[in-house]
Amino acid sequence: MTRVLALVPYPTERAPGQRYRIEQWAPLLSREGVHVTLSAFLSPGGMQVLYEPGHAAVKAREMLRGYVKRWSEAVRPLAADVIFVYREAALLGPAWIERLLAFRRPIVFDFDDAIYLADTSPANAWSRPFKSRRKAETICRMARHVTVGNEFLARYAQDRAREVSVIPSTIDTEVYQVRRREPNRVPVIGWTGSLTTAPYLMALAPALRRLREKHAFELRVIGAQVHIDGLAVHCLPWRAETEPDDLRPLDLGLMPLPDDEWSRGKCGMKALQYMALGIPPVVSPVGVNAMIVRDGVNGLHASGDDEWVDRLGLLLEDEASRLRLGQEARRSVEQSYSARTHAPRLATILREAAA
Repeated sequence: MTRVLALVPYPTERAPGQRYRIEQWAPLLSREGVHVTLSAFLSPGGMQVLYEPGHAAVKAREMLRGYVKRWSEAVRPLAADVIFVYREAALLGPAWIERLLAFRRPIVFDFDDAIYLADTSPANAWSRPFKSRRKAETICRMARHVTVGNEFLARYAQDRAREVSVIPSTIDTEVYQVRRREPNRVPVIGWTGSLTTAPYLMALAPALRRLREKHAFELRVIGAQVHIDGLAVHCLPWRAETEPDDLRPLDLGLMPLPDDEWSRGKCGMKALQYMALGIPPVVSPVGVNAMIVRDGVNGLHASGDDEWVDRLGLLLEDEASRLRLGQEARRSVEQSYSARTHAPRLATILREAAA
């Protein structure tokens, strides 16, 4: 049995990227003889206020509590054979926790965003001076192996790490299953995300208003509260336990992105979630989106308001095309983006690093 201590930023079942990069893999890794113990930097209380404005005292207290926990892990006897770091061991400061641990155990470093850009949300602009732009590079250099979610991130890591593997973000196809449902009274276009990614959806507001002039539809938003004049918008909170069921009513799934370096580092999880449920995605062909979604085969590409109006309108009018694209989308996930396919690859990397 290979024992892994997984240092993650957030409490379990609270952050989608973390869930899809290590939490959903943990039981599958166990079947491969790799036992994972998850250790979060933030407590649930800290996560609750992290992306809200204000709460400075609570955030400061939570950062201090997280650092005390990490210091304890860095100096006490370790029962693990290898350390897995998802994104960073601590949310602020340089990689001193990782540096201490690297003297004691091999590190496998995993990331699924362009975290070397040291991006911060508007609610946490205060933390920008405490973010280290060199942190990801430092951890890459000290890690035994680096795993990333796409080739764009791999190009960054390959200049800095001894071994790099691309392991795409994946879907548990036993949890995300296509099920029969009653047709919607009017088609439902949906988007899932968070407060920090809601601006990507809001950038589509003009196109969605134009679309509404020609077609009836409802917009379902999961994970953020948004209002778009002239549209019927149904907002739901994001909940891990109901996420697949909250997505199932969608007839179309949206994944708009700006074409910038941060977006090119993303791993297409929204598109994969829709696709696993047989929902055709319409995406900005930015970064890995253009590879996951093959235009006209398992979804559609759209760039600029005119294309978004045209492509969404096409699918709103044509239920048969929605069905065909959705079926091929599900097949694509089963073949290339299933957790059961890629978890054994991570198990091999962890075992080899430990050895």
